[in-house]
Amino acid sequence: METGSVRTGKSAPGEPVWTGLPPGLLRMRRLLLVVWLGLLTIAVGVLLALFAGPGWAAFALLPLALAAWGWRMLGRNWRSWRYAERADDLLISRGVLWREETVVPYGRMQLVEVTSGPLERHFGLAGVQLHTAAAATDARIPGLEPAEAERLRDRLTELGEARSAGL
Repeated sequence: METGSVRTGKSAPGEPVWTGLPPGLLRMRRLLLVVWLGLLTIAVGVLLALFAGPGWAAFALLPLALAAWGWRMLGRNWRSWRYAERADDLLISRGVLWREETVVPYGRMQLVEVTSGPLERHFGLAGVQLHTAAAATDARIPGLEPAEAERLRDRLTELGEARSAGL
């Protein structure tokens, strides 16, 4: 069973406490996958049946195979996202084949935004976008619950102001 937004179990002293993303993000992405590839399957099947014959309509099953593969890959990608708040920085880790870990020092944060598009709002999700002095280190955490996104924004802003005041 997939879980999200659960802090990982016991960690060794000095190890970060990782937080995963809530399952709402996975549900939203899987729904989009099924809707778009379902529509593509129907369109390809109808067009092939009309213009090439009923035998060719079997090729409409290819988008369904792609949907099955995508379903699994979306789950793996969702499980790979996590973040950890440490004393001096925020860690964001993601990726299945190519792992990427971003370290954002609190003192380098210039702007922390909470964003939520219409689809995300419908699913009760929001994202946190971090902007730093170096454009290459901008980071984001997608698919959080709005209350968690706002808490994280407020905490990161507070820590960023405290760290930058000391510079």
